[in-house]
Amino acid sequence: MREHRRDRGRLEDILKYAQNVEKIVSGITYDEFVSDIRTYYSVMKNVEVIGEAANMLTHHFREEHDELPWRPIISMRNVLVHGYAQISDADLWQTATADIKPLRQQVERYLADIDWKQWEQRQDHHTDIDNAAYKQAINSARKMKTKGYPVADIAEITGLSADEIASL
Repeated sequence: MREHRRDRGRLEDILKYAQNVEKIVSGITYDEFVSDIRTYYSVMKNVEVIGEAANMLTHHFREEHDELPWRPIISMRNVLVHGYAQISDADLWQTATADIKPLRQQVERYLADIDWKQWEQRQDHHTDIDNAAYKQAINSARKMKTKGYPVADIAEITGLSADEIASL
């Protein structure tokens, strides 16, 4: 369930795992990255967790804070977890070495600049809206699932995670 009171913690998770990625790839080359299975899959897992945390942010947060490309971040998670398409080594390296730092920096700004007490006070009004939107997304996903749509398409259209869709 997406709740405003959990947005801060989800951003803290994104920050933590982005920092992990930066530490993992610090001082290594592309060739070292692709040849070391532990390094490669460690980066992959951390990027996956970042995408899941982004997916679990409230829709309201993502809409109001659209400086980051939330949809591609979430889509990459889906690709990594479910292998809808094989991610290329170069794409994962690009994410780790070029995309993670600006993501981390923006999340740090969110954590520092947002009045979290005020954000949570707005929760009651927006949670009802979010819950209604969430219920609508669940209903749409159920219909799409029964019609045989691929999970990736359902996730892309509804904004639900693959795990949420699988549990339907």
